[in-house]
Amino acid sequence: MNIEQLVRKLVRKHGTTDPFKLAAQMKVTVQILDLPCSCRGYYLRTLRRRFIAINQNLSDVWQRVVCAHELGHDQLHRGISRFFLDESSFFVAGRYETEANEFAVQLLLYNERPEEEESIDTYFMRHNIPTELTRYY
Repeated sequence: MNIEQLVRKLVRKHGTTDPFKLAAQMKVTVQILDLPCSCRGYYLRTLRRRFIAINQNLSDVWQRVVCAHELGHDQLHRGISRFFLDESSFFVAGRYETEANEFAVQLLLYNERPEEEESIDTYFMRHNIPTELTRYY
């Protein structure tokens, strides 16, 4: 199953694209914590419990993106706890980070399309998604 199909299945099953609501329905605990500024968030699975930690110093827009990204790790890389680090995860993204970013973009833009002649940057801004993520569209 590819990322687009996985996102479609999750949205249909849970009836939402809101990453915080999805996490709650999927029994993934989300905590907003005081993390180092170089760490936007991380996913952790321990003793069959699943956790997402999000840096409290991020804007609401970024907290939503990080939650979606970490849900991507939960769904795609369940056996692996990965850190979503600041800028380095955008420019030196490994396979797991790239896939989690693609999952986040697919989730946050589910059933949305750019308007006629709308740039991708404008499309992302209209949906409150940082333009740094356009490469994963």
